[in-house]
Amino acid sequence: MVRRPDVLIVEGLNVLAPARPRHDGRQGLALSDFFDFSIYVDAKTSHIEEWYVDRFRKLRSTAFAQPESYFHRYASLSDEEAETTAREIWKRINEPNLEENVLPTRGRAQLVLTKEADHTVRRMLLRKV
Repeated sequence: MVRRPDVLIVEGLNVLAPARPRHDGRQGLALSDFFDFSIYVDAKTSHIEEWYVDRFRKLRSTAFAQPESYFHRYASLSDEEAETTAREIWKRINEPNLEENVLPTRGRAQLVLTKEADHTVRRMLLRKV
């Protein structure tokens, strides 16, 4: 176990979420209040959707293929069915989550990296602190 690392990376969709008000009306603490530096990796929503669909296709022959997997029901889908299913899941669940919960946290990051469709970084915006 590492007790005091020089660098600790905390990754997640909502690690930059703002603090919720406490029951007594005072402002609570946000997880990011404990970060020395924060990075948000950004991309066009259309790129993120394509990455999701591509990953869904690949998972059909890997993790989804495991009989004990919750997602096993997707393993036998045809290519066309897999794409349709992935896009339906994206529109119903992932895109609303991105828009409602993830994108609003972008402004809380000190560094915003913007990626292109091929995952190259197109732009870096560093906020003065």
